[in-house]
Amino acid sequence: MELARHFLDRLERLGPTYNAVVRVMRESAIAEAQERDRELAAGKARGALHGIPCGVKDLLATDGAPTTWGAAPYRDQMLKGDATVVRRLRSAGAVLCAKLAMVELAGGMGYNQAFASFTGPGKTPWDPSRWSGGSSSGPGSAVGAGLVPFAIGSETWGSIQYPAAFCGVSGLRPTYGRVSRHGAMALSWTMDKLGPLARTAEDCGLVLEAIAGPDPQDPTTITQRFAAPRPVRLRRRYRVGILRGTREKVQPEVLRNFEASLSVLRQVADVVEDLQLPELPYDAAASVIIDAEAASAFEPLFENGRITELTAPEDRLGGYAGQVVLAKDYLRALRVRRPAAVGLAKLLSQVDAIAAPSLPTIAWPLDAPFDKVYPNYPGGTDISGAANLCGVPGLFLMNGTGEAGLPTSLQLTGRALGEAALLAMGMAYQARTNFHRLRPPGL
Repeated sequence: MELARHFLDRLERLGPTYNAVVRVMRESAIAEAQERDRELAAGKARGALHGIPCGVKDLLATDGAPTTWGAAPYRDQMLKGDATVVRRLRSAGAVLCAKLAMVELAGGMGYNQAFASFTGPGKTPWDPSRWSGGSSSGPGSAVGAGLVPFAIGSETWGSIQYPAAFCGVSGLRPTYGRVSRHGAMALSWTMDKLGPLARTAEDCGLVLEAIAGPDPQDPTTITQRFAAPRPVRLRRRYRVGILRGTREKVQPEVLRNFEASLSVLRQVADVVEDLQLPELPYDAAASVIIDAEAASAFEPLFENGRITELTAPEDRLGGYAGQVVLAKDYLRALRVRRPAAVGLAKLLSQVDAIAAPSLPTIAWPLDAPFDKVYPNYPGGTDISGAANLCGVPGLFLMNGTGEAGLPTSLQLTGRALGEAALLAMGMAYQARTNFHRLRPPGL
């Protein structure tokens, strides 16, 4: 109860500062916390998450509370029953304290600015004049500001990666199908993934263990269970690869911190340089798939005209591009997936992870269009397009600070179902560094 009240108070007091919260669920959270205390008194402990407060991105259905999808047309939407992830968190003993803000429709309409949610632009607690990243803006801000110990976000293409990097927290994008999406808003059925943001890699593993597993209500889930690695002495050295061009077109501080991260990783891993992705149109294929599937998922918005109620002006128009994606182009993009997955799997078979800066810059200013923010740093050889197209996991860890004291971040991309190795390396890295213990100014 004491823990729940502490975080509920922080959510109510500080949540508006970062536009991080859609709804604080005080009454139900207090009831859950009381029940968790009664269970402990009776000798029943549900596990590592017993009594731990949390929040979820507001694309997850939660019985008794609106599920807004970050969009004004859905701000009063009431869905019946809990999403599978919410149900599993509660079964693990976690106490759900808040529905957290997000970019409207998870960015599926092509937003190009931070002002793309009826709750306002997400703000990083490291500097509220900077963006918290999208589309899991609220989970990133809330964990970064200490409003909740962990939160659930989603990623179709970068939506855990960006908030983790901009808010200085740990984030885990699981393998596609590792976590059920039953009860979650669909943006792209063949690319959407749900995963945790938390203070540490270890915490991300504990949360994934609670929410992963097969679900008959989501036929895309895999049958293999997940057991979080525990912080023990590593039994073998890992191999970490660096793609050719990784060091190009990144801010000097980002590069400096990336090189320092490699020095730490070399204590537990051999670093292999100059690897290369097979030349395939990963980003183009992912873009076509998302456009087409989002157009189908949100077809009612176009039919009833309520797309004009979206916050960002470009979102009121951007979704129409998906309406005219030709079937032959969508099928061609889907066909790219197999050679892409084969090529990426062959590359990853040589190493346990590919390392790179999570992003080439620190958090972006709120008041600038994304395509104008840092024109000299377009992203280099970012692997996230290929990783999301092929559904492989990624881990994102704060690895220092850059310009204006804002966080920089390290990403590790692994093989399909290779989360345990990524988390083990992440825990080893965080055992040898202190960045995950840093706090934003004033917090």
